[in-house]
Amino acid sequence: MMMEKKNATSEAQFVLLGFSDWPQLELVLFVVILMFYLMTLIGNLFIIILSYLDSHLHTPMYFFLSNLSFLDLCYTTSSIPQLLVNLWGPEKTISYNGCMIQLYFVLALGSTECVLLMVMSYDRYAAVCRPLHYTVLMHPRFCQLLAVACWVSGFTNSALHSFFTFWVPLCGHRQVDHFFCEVPALLRLSCIDTRANELTLMVTSSIFVLIPLILILSSYGAIARAVLKMQSTTGLQKVFGTCGAHLMVVSLFFLPAMCIYLQPPSGNSQDQGKFIALFYTVVTPSLNPLIYTLRNRDVRGAVKRLVG
Repeated sequence: MMMEKKNATSEAQFVLLGFSDWPQLELVLFVVILMFYLMTLIGNLFIIILSYLDSHLHTPMYFFLSNLSFLDLCYTTSSIPQLLVNLWGPEKTISYNGCMIQLYFVLALGSTECVLLMVMSYDRYAAVCRPLHYTVLMHPRFCQLLAVACWVSGFTNSALHSFFTFWVPLCGHRQVDHFFCEVPALLRLSCIDTRANELTLMVTSSIFVLIPLILILSSYGAIARAVLKMQSTTGLQKVFGTCGAHLMVVSLFFLPAMCIYLQPPSGNSQDQGKFIALFYTVVTPSLNPLIYTLRNRDVRGAVKRLVG
């Protein structure tokens, strides 16, 4: 009986309501989101290719930055093309299997980014506070293991949530009041009490959001103390350039994520949640390459060498 119900569910389709309450905005949103998506693709591919081609950028910082760029490419591509299709045409449907795949990858890549940003802050801490031991602390092999740990932890966390969400019986209307499939939006469709799912979501979100954020702030507290002792103006400028960029990216990613995932789904304003999610899925990934490259001498030097 349960299998028959699941088979029937897997053949069903969801309607992603998205921004259908504001039909006059859909064309404007389509154009704006398409522009940001193209910026994300071009900017992040630029960082990946440049970091690969220029030997001066074969350092832990740019290894992790390349991981972040690849992650942002995957993260936006897991939801934005579907959103663009829904904004452009009258059809706003997604299959049940497509919805579950999207749910898994959006959550996996978002969780991975939380851990990766924490690892990147540790790299900056080691570079500023332990410069004499930096090459030992951030050995290439260790950097690769850290990157693998980020990806594995994110995808494992997503598997847990996706499994629990998959087995929640859903009500008949199948209308997801969001522009992509995510756990809080799908839990609102349930016909049963989902407090256990909400508690699981809040606990794991605390692990993947609050703990990395606390460790990031601790790293930058230590960096700030080290910076205050510096006498070199050039050294100060370099620290502020790289660390300031990373702190800005952390703020753009973590603050919206905390607004969405650190409160129960029933406590979110659905319209507000859509625009917050639009910010961290569309705007933030497109800004990351600009933030890291505009005032970065290493990147400017790499571009000159590549062009020259």
